[in-house]
Amino acid sequence: MNKKWIIGLALAAALAGTSAAASGSVVNVRETGAIPDGKTLSTAAIQKAIDGCAELGGGTVYFPSGRYLSGTLVLRSHVTIELEESAILLGSTLLEDYPALPAKIPSRTNRYAIRSLLYAEDCDGIAIVGRGTLDGNGSAFFDKSHDGNRPLLLRVINCRDVLVENIRMQNSGFWNQHYLACRRVRLQGVRVWNHATYNVDGVDVDGCRDVVIADCILDSDDDALCLKSTIDQPCENIQVTNCVISSHCNAIKMGTDSSSGFRNVTITNCSIVAPRESKVIYGLQRGISGISLEIVDGGLMDRVVISNVTIDGVEVPIFVRLGNRGYGFLETTEKPKGDFLVGALRNVSFSNIIATRAGKTGCSIVGLPGHLIENVSLSQVTIRSEGGGEAAWSSAAVPELPEKYPEATMFGNLPASGLYCRHVRGLTLRDVRLETDSADGRHALVLDDVRDSGVDGLSFAKASGETPLVKISSGDHVMIRGCGPDLPGGVFLRVDGPGSRGLILTGNDFTRVAKAYELSSGADPSGLKAMGNIEK
Repeated sequence: MNKKWIIGLALAAALAGTSAAASGSVVNVRETGAIPDGKTLSTAAIQKAIDGCAELGGGTVYFPSGRYLSGTLVLRSHVTIELEESAILLGSTLLEDYPALPAKIPSRTNRYAIRSLLYAEDCDGIAIVGRGTLDGNGSAFFDKSHDGNRPLLLRVINCRDVLVENIRMQNSGFWNQHYLACRRVRLQGVRVWNHATYNVDGVDVDGCRDVVIADCILDSDDDALCLKSTIDQPCENIQVTNCVISSHCNAIKMGTDSSSGFRNVTITNCSIVAPRESKVIYGLQRGISGISLEIVDGGLMDRVVISNVTIDGVEVPIFVRLGNRGYGFLETTEKPKGDFLVGALRNVSFSNIIATRAGKTGCSIVGLPGHLIENVSLSQVTIRSEGGGEAAWSSAAVPELPEKYPEATMFGNLPASGLYCRHVRGLTLRDVRLETDSADGRHALVLDDVRDSGVDGLSFAKASGETPLVKISSGDHVMIRGCGPDLPGGVFLRVDGPGSRGLILTGNDFTRVAKAYELSSGADPSGLKAMGNIEK
């Protein structure tokens, strides 16, 4: 009698005909010995069901109502895990139940992301579906260490055709779910609640291609939705849509690990909100940032479109950073000397963004000297912050900090209440509105070493008048037009320092400001041309 026939007889009593079952066997984990009492370790029984389905060519492993305690489970090709709505797969609280399984692919994550409740590597056609719950019992691993001794809920490595649908995933001991070097991944209707310990990201997509994340609700202490690149492959062809996202750190982030970068990414129709039902472990109670785009390890970010997003209550709604931390794929990789391996960040579009109740820090788009961020546009963007910034902050020096860990608050309170841009070429601001709830003594917009750029239809609210609304330092061919500031007794533009040239003010309504522009003592008057403006 052949082996498949023997296995088929052993599983004959399993449930059949469930709603998520594809072709192949349907195996009820109770039939292979799993005990649904939340106390009895059922790892071996559940693994038996998974392996049995795989040997039959694929099928569904079904969890009926109950609490199933388990250590690491290894997923197999063409096997679906289905959890009934009242079923909970509960992670063991004992580290010994999670064997270390480093990825075969060289990756920085092999130092700290090597244990998990569910694990898959080199698989095809795997799925986790149903309305049940994966619970990592993460409070048992309350720790700051990065020694690989805190289990994730789900690790999927070098797999193809992965579906995670309608599952609730909560209380991981480390990142909630990590997809590394995968192809064709879909997360649909997933609910994440991850607040049990430190470093509890919601979703990490790392060096993957062809990924769709749709209709998800993500709420985590650490970064909620994080694209990474810890291998020699970029994150590429990524779509995020119709999600509600909340984090005490960064709601949506590309980085920090960015060795190969990110290409062809669209994020649309999402709501980002400050945490409402959790207390901070790491980060800020309100959340550090709404959207952070970061290249600091030599990679390339290219073709990123972010549209139709609301952001409410976080400290910094938008942060874009090109730095030079220089981490490689492996922990042992020698950090490059100098700046010859600085990456590139270009072709990024923000449109139809409304951010309210932001903090005092200010948004920023910041590159490095000689390494400019290129072609970033903000169109139909409103940023409303709390205000209350001091006029003295406008003249404070902002350090370069090329090697520092990138974070939206890394420079402290910025010279601009709304948007601070430095080392950028091809910046476009069109119909951008910068508001504060209370008067703010800083500039609303600062452009420092910004080249070949345009500002069209910029508007403001609640400036204090203590400082000019806009400041340009070392600007090179920047046009400002279509603005109608309302600041009686104040100045619209200040040109600071000797390095500016090709600045043009045209087609603006300056009838409600005391002065259209002023030049610092060192500024070259020939560097600015004002023409076709309406003045008092």
